[in-house]
Amino acid sequence: MIPADDLVELIRAYNPKTNEKLIREAYDFGLAMHDGQFRHSGEPYFSHPIEVAAILTEQQLDDATLITALLHDTIEDTKASYSEVTERFGEEVAMLVDGVTKLTNLQLSSTETKQAENFRKLFMAMSKDLRVILVKLADRLHNMRTIRAMKPHKQQQKARETMDIYAPLAGRMGMQWMREELEDLAFKVLNPDGRASIIRRFITLQKETGDVIQRITGDMIAEFEKAGVEADVFGRAKKPYSIWRKMQEKDMSFARLSDIYGFRVITRSEEDCYRALGAIHQRWAAVPGRFKDYISQPKSNGYRSIHTTVSGRNARRVEMQIRTKKMHDVAETGVAAHWSYRDGVRGENPFAVDPARWIRSLTEQFNIEEDHDEFMEAVKLEMYSDQVFCFTPKGDVVKLPRGATPIDFAYAIHTRIGNAIVGAKIDHMRVPLWTRIKNGQSIEIITAEGQSPQASWLEIASTGKAKSAIRRALREQDNERYIKLGFELARSAFERVGKKATDKVLDMAAKQLFHSSRQVLLAHLGSAQLHAYEVVQAVYPELAVVEGEEVSFDKAVIGLSDGQGFERAACCEPLPGERIVGLTQRGKGVVVHAIDCETLVNFEDQLDRWVDLHWESGKHKAVYGATLAMTIANDAGVLGRICTLIGEQGANISNLEFTDQKPDFYRLEVHVELRDAEQLHGVMMTLQAESEVAAIERVRNPAKAGIPAPKE
Repeated sequence: MIPADDLVELIRAYNPKTNEKLIREAYDFGLAMHDGQFRHSGEPYFSHPIEVAAILTEQQLDDATLITALLHDTIEDTKASYSEVTERFGEEVAMLVDGVTKLTNLQLSSTETKQAENFRKLFMAMSKDLRVILVKLADRLHNMRTIRAMKPHKQQQKARETMDIYAPLAGRMGMQWMREELEDLAFKVLNPDGRASIIRRFITLQKETGDVIQRITGDMIAEFEKAGVEADVFGRAKKPYSIWRKMQEKDMSFARLSDIYGFRVITRSEEDCYRALGAIHQRWAAVPGRFKDYISQPKSNGYRSIHTTVSGRNARRVEMQIRTKKMHDVAETGVAAHWSYRDGVRGENPFAVDPARWIRSLTEQFNIEEDHDEFMEAVKLEMYSDQVFCFTPKGDVVKLPRGATPIDFAYAIHTRIGNAIVGAKIDHMRVPLWTRIKNGQSIEIITAEGQSPQASWLEIASTGKAKSAIRRALREQDNERYIKLGFELARSAFERVGKKATDKVLDMAAKQLFHSSRQVLLAHLGSAQLHAYEVVQAVYPELAVVEGEEVSFDKAVIGLSDGQGFERAACCEPLPGERIVGLTQRGKGVVVHAIDCETLVNFEDQLDRWVDLHWESGKHKAVYGATLAMTIANDAGVLGRICTLIGEQGANISNLEFTDQKPDFYRLEVHVELRDAEQLHGVMMTLQAESEVAAIERVRNPAKAGIPAPKE
């Protein structure tokens, strides 16, 4: 067990102004509180908190963090209380100790939190002060160093937690050395044979090639001396787990794995980093695609370095990291650099990241490029420290993220209740569904038969469970709507050939078109993934190809209720063949708009007025007006040729108006009667090919919104 004097000396080495008296008081208090307690190894229990504190001195952390390390198990495992710790060592230390205690009490093995991403979310969010995490990571590191004293099943559990949770967290915080050690210690437990195999191969490789690291280090120093770059070079073989992971990811054997050595170059200035890079690339060939400049584009945790990989001796790849001393300090301690001391004062490292800003950006960014993507995806959800605890009418406790609403509460109870919610009472008072729930409130959900989730609920809900259930219900509603519309399309198509769309007929069509059921067939038909004539042809191939009668105007639109009429909107003048939607309008039935009509933007908040519509398939009568704006040459016979070309396409001119007349050209608008969008396209292509037509476009006028297009 490290004596108090030795611990104080470790601290004074980097912080001569440490509060030695308070450090010794914490040491003595912890020793007294843990008196009579022993670890699984038989050592006095207090040896563990001392080792945790010693690990944190390597990161040159402040007194409050070190005292927290010494006391981090006192509130949980001894008779010491929060108030006593506060009285002796201050509120800051007491809050840190309490934070570590809460993290320790998280039930990792429970069914609720056994998934690593859920735990990572809770773990990360608990940190109002990131020093709590630093102490917890050091605590786990020492526990892993001494894990052999635990029972085998406990070793497996702790090692898996370390691999899934603590190691990625250390890496995310920029403490790569800790991440690598945690991974390797966990690997030693989870796959001892694999680790031993890699170590044996390393020993064999060193016997065959000699000390590669020493030779490459010497070569690099010589190159830097030639280039006039003052730098220190440190080389090492990668950790067994790092090599194992690369073997798994690349699916290759140890013998084929080339980049197993890594070197760090520590320069005196940022300019020297780039000069060193030039010297390295002049001597050794760079591996394409393996260069990254984190100096010009630092990572979110403050990490700065130049990464490159070159082909070294014997064609073996060698990874190199180039950075300055201050960059290296941040690379070693990560976010913890904010609290690091040097010569008795907090370090003024310009590259250190503000922890509050870092964790804020961490939780705001949902798509991060770095490693451990699954860890980062979990962090984006609500934070554990921001949970509220509320009650059901029966007194059961429900935990929700802060900002949760009655909708979240209802879905937390059961999806069926969430789908049917129409109102809520908080503490016996009726409240809107968007009301934010507070700690200790009692929530009562009011439901009604026939209720279904609304799209607007997605903006109100805050939990993943509620949002997922709402989206699923909305998809099911869309499917029901598509089935209904598909049936109308099928019914109309079969009636046109003198047949009925019975269940038996639709079942036959589904089978012929390789759909699992008629419901799936109708859904595809209603969502325009299938044409009605294909359904008819599947059952009556001899009838589907026969040209039927022209579709009359009053039967042109499918999707209207019985007895409901429609009008074409004058603003967009929709044509058969174009995607359409209807807007109910009092006294006018349904006004039909093209799906891309600009007018629809004005009705986005009135979705109850929208009606899903389709044009009837088949040949329509040429009674649908469209307006074309043209610029033509002012020459004899030009207008006559234009009218002739339109007539040759089977279209009729119902109105013509000149909008501008110049000596050399005319501008005019022509209103033509058409069958469908395909015929409009044919007319426009024909006119565009005419040399005397300088320009032509279809006219759509949003100013005419609400005015029905004239019936031809």
